[in-house]
Amino acid sequence: MSETEVTTAPRPLLLADDRPAARAWTLDPALRHLNHGSFGAVPLAAQERQQELRARMESAPVVWFSELPRRLAAARTDLAAFLGAAPGDLALVPNASAGASVVYAGLERRGGGEIVVTDHGYGAVTMGAERLARRWGGRVRTARVPLDAGEEQAYEAVMAEVGEATGLVVVDQVTSATARRLPVERIAARTRRLGIPLLVDGAHAPGLIAAPLDGWDGDFWTGNLHKWGCAPRGTAALVARGPLRDGLYPLIDSWGAADPYPERFDHQGTLDATGQLAAPAALGFVDSVWGWPAARRYMDELAGYGARIVGAALAGLTGADASVDVGMPVPGMRLVRLPDGLGADRLAADALRDRAPAELGVEAAFTSFGGVGYLRLSAHVYNTAEDYEYFAEKCVPVLGEWARAAR
Repeated sequence: MSETEVTTAPRPLLLADDRPAARAWTLDPALRHLNHGSFGAVPLAAQERQQELRARMESAPVVWFSELPRRLAAARTDLAAFLGAAPGDLALVPNASAGASVVYAGLERRGGGEIVVTDHGYGAVTMGAERLARRWGGRVRTARVPLDAGEEQAYEAVMAEVGEATGLVVVDQVTSATARRLPVERIAARTRRLGIPLLVDGAHAPGLIAAPLDGWDGDFWTGNLHKWGCAPRGTAALVARGPLRDGLYPLIDSWGAADPYPERFDHQGTLDATGQLAAPAALGFVDSVWGWPAARRYMDELAGYGARIVGAALAGLTGADASVDVGMPVPGMRLVRLPDGLGADRLAADALRDRAPAELGVEAAFTSFGGVGYLRLSAHVYNTAEDYEYFAEKCVPVLGEWARAAR
């Protein structure tokens, strides 16, 4: 079931001057933006900070790039405090998939070369695990975790695939397609005892989960700050602990290659790092206006309300229950089951996503799992109940037409 069941619409969040929260973003008002979870949205305060930094970079490039490692080290300290990590454990990477790629590139073959993933894993990260397994001369073992599996069942499903040949375990903290948690803390404790490296894909965790690293004792964790944290795209964290981190290097070799982890990641040649430097401005904006606890509470209540009214509209249309039993729910995200015939696989779901802006007037996330299509709702502070009421009234009937045409 959902994290919070909400029967009444939460009051919209406002800025300090009583304007709607959305006025702090530059999102196209001609669209309803109901898919913050995919690419995020950057508040104007962070956009302006990034533009200011770019102006400095272009005004004196030699000075800028000579000082950049120092600036990035300072930003890492701020971001580590937000995540609850030690600054010396955190490196900056372009996104969570890049963090996973760094880990895959840095690991030596272990055991028999098997890598354990789950059937909820993010496609790009799973494909990277498959490539690594081929290089190791091993294979990938996929743990099947039912969507409604609670903590114990999910834990047992993952650990059932772990054995003497396992060289790496990869699990999501918050799954992308299915908007659920996995028990990464319990898995980390067990893999630590077994001496097996663990990579946690926390792409959605920063900002969505209050303390994503609490209780985690794994080797590698990577998460995006450009999603719920609203940082400019290209901003993510890689947190590594233990001796294996000494084998981690940036995907681009640069003059910092001889530096220790994580300082070597502060040297990336001429890459534009202004997004990473502006990330604290995005986090600070939400914190200063509403506070992150209040923002997360609002996002969760709004997502719960949206799932209830959109699900009711779909049920009224099809006569089938559209609610989804998710075993370990997360705040701010919900699944609603689509009518039969819509989004049953990744390509079909992506086609709905691409069709929705032009024909529905919304940016929305359509996902699939186990041959079933879902609408994934992900709310942020700029969303309002009216966004979801619009979808229920105007978009659900069109989805019904699409489903009938697909039969």
